[in-house]
Amino acid sequence: MEKFPRTAVQEVLAVWAASFLAILASFALVPGYAKLVATITFLYFPLFFMDRRGEDYADYGVTLSRWRQDLKLFAGFAAVVFPLFVLLFIGFFQALPLLPPSARALLTPVQGPLAFSLRLPDRFPEWVIDQLFVVALPEEFFYRGFVQTRLRDAWPRGKVLFGARLGPAFWLTAVLFAAGHLAVFQVWRLGVFFPALLFGWMRERGGTVVSATLFHASANLLEKVLEASLLDVG
Repeated sequence: MEKFPRTAVQEVLAVWAASFLAILASFALVPGYAKLVATITFLYFPLFFMDRRGEDYADYGVTLSRWRQDLKLFAGFAAVVFPLFVLLFIGFFQALPLLPPSARALLTPVQGPLAFSLRLPDRFPEWVIDQLFVVALPEEFFYRGFVQTRLRDAWPRGKVLFGARLGPAFWLTAVLFAAGHLAVFQVWRLGVFFPALLFGWMRERGGTVVSATLFHASANLLEKVLEASLLDVG
């Protein structure tokens, strides 16, 4: 634990705010480059402080040193969570027409009746690369790697849940992750708070961000496949 834990919190909030404002500005001024701006900010903004301490990405969980354990953790979570996600996805869109149009717009940008026809989204191989290296890895390094680790330096205590110590750092990281998605102000984006809890637990349990990155990317890809197969989107 640092001698002055407040410094770690201030560092995290400064980097998060700078990243959020950069992404917000990019959506307002150059929306076509907003994803690129987000990727750059997530990967490089923390380096300002990391370089001063002589740290690198491995110090924040970007390492394959535990790849066997990471793969097992990912596979175990995927086997349990993904079937439940499919059932919830189907149930959600079956119930959606029962809600008023205004409520439906708040909950999801995707609309349409369910009609199953298994297919992959257009340019699916590109989606795999995009979700893994442009979306999931930068976000997991930034939030579960840098943010959660630095907040844990300030608040190392927490209750152990299934082998992972979960304290204020865990919860605040999930809150910042959800709030960061409001750079494009759509209320339904706050729902990412819940998968953030899974990502954060995997980071604490496995010691790297690899399993969370794989799960994050796979969950996004599964959602795309479900939208293509059940809603004819993509």
